[in-house]
Amino acid sequence: MARVFVYGTLKRGQPNHGVLRDGANGRAAFRGRARTVEPYPLVIAGEHNIPRLLNLPGQGRRVAGEIYAVDERMLSFLDEFEGCPDMYQRTSLRVTVLEWEDARGAPEDAPAADGTLRCFVYSTASYAPDWVRLPHLDSYDSRGAHGLPYNPRENR
Repeated sequence: MARVFVYGTLKRGQPNHGVLRDGANGRAAFRGRARTVEPYPLVIAGEHNIPRLLNLPGQGRRVAGEIYAVDERMLSFLDEFEGCPDMYQRTSLRVTVLEWEDARGAPEDAPAADGTLRCFVYSTASYAPDWVRLPHLDSYDSRGAHGLPYNPRENR
């Protein structure tokens, strides 16, 4: 099982969360809530108002999200779903665990003594230059006060 940190439309209560619950895509189990150790720019960009984590560690804000343990099948599905490696790139980053629900899991799956974990994340290193100047969010909600509703895939 691999750990994946999600910060946008894949989170619980967001438009694409269903793909994580769909067993046809593989297995995904919620493990907890977390925040990136380093700040990153989380912006809403493009014609469909997609949340994007720009791969610029040290800039932006510490981004809140959720941790999932996923099997190889789900990881492969997510790579395709996220347009990896063209639209997003799957990289690794450290997160600080805020809430951990996997008390029964194996010790190697638990956060380190300092409360951190290394997870995969889908971020982008290729983006329009003006995206860096968009407002940086520390948490994403498709119905947030930002006024930029996500346009679901089925409507494109």
